[in-house]
Amino acid sequence: MRRGGAGVPVPPSFVRLPRFAPIDLLLLLMTVIWGTNYAIVKHAFTEMDPQAFNALRMVVASTVFVVMMLIVRRRSSGDPSGIFYTPHVMTRRELLALAALGIVGQSLYQYLFIAGLARTSVANSAVIAAAAPVMIALASGATGEERIGRAHWIGAALSLIGIYIVVGPGVQIGGSSVGGDLLMLAAMCCWSVYTLGARPLMTRHSPVAVTGISMAIGTAFYVPAVAAHVVSLDWGAVSPMTLVALVYSAVFSLSLSYTIWYAAVREIGSARTSVYSNLVPVFAMASAILFLGEPVSTRKIAGAAAVLIGVALTRVRTLNPRSGV
Repeated sequence: MRRGGAGVPVPPSFVRLPRFAPIDLLLLLMTVIWGTNYAIVKHAFTEMDPQAFNALRMVVASTVFVVMMLIVRRRSSGDPSGIFYTPHVMTRRELLALAALGIVGQSLYQYLFIAGLARTSVANSAVIAAAAPVMIALASGATGEERIGRAHWIGAALSLIGIYIVVGPGVQIGGSSVGGDLLMLAAMCCWSVYTLGARPLMTRHSPVAVTGISMAIGTAFYVPAVAAHVVSLDWGAVSPMTLVALVYSAVFSLSLSYTIWYAAVREIGSARTSVYSNLVPVFAMASAILFLGEPVSTRKIAGAAAVLIGVALTRVRTLNPRSGV
């Protein structure tokens, strides 16, 4: 953390960053994990009930977070980055905020996302999920959390166009998928609230603590809600590879990727972080080409290029939300 006059710490979100910082590389890793995770999870659904799979995945991820926090707390004499540990004790108000975020951004979001994914197409899901960065940017600008510049809006629009070029021909709004489409849209609203609501907590607490505690709270509500799915699960039909996929998805798609996401939210802001989620459909497409043998086309390459350029435009510069510097 940089220090200003009289040795006063300057919050990371107020520090001018290079156009592409190390956090951008971590965000790219996160989008690769989330993009390839779709095919892994989708295959697991052929052997496990989706809600049961997700409940067990959340239990594993919450356990990983709790163990990580205990290890870091015992062994760390201080974490300069503040990503894994900060010495601040959570207040009652902060714990209540975390509980609300856990219910909305973990329990409710996960339920709506899985239910929506089971009822609509991959193409519809990708396009609807692309609305989240726009929701987050609008809310960030409206609340004064961030100053959203012209380059960001141009980049967001270009990313949306690129996603439509990639998956747009497969989108069919309405019909039998309309219920799933609405569930996915509701899930994106929950994710936007979670992203924006978590950032104030990270002025005093680490992304690992905020994410881990909120996930544990969300899991505590989620698992009882879908207990019937877990109890009725036919374990005889579950292969060892599906169990490996469950653990992989929990550790990498939830634990690691969520930590990267909120470290980035604290570092570069909610709006700029959220635009990286537009890359997820591109990596999902790439994994389908590599592992499922789906054909590549000039249209898909052009769409992927548009998304990449759009994301780059949103990172032209990082502004001080108060001074506009």
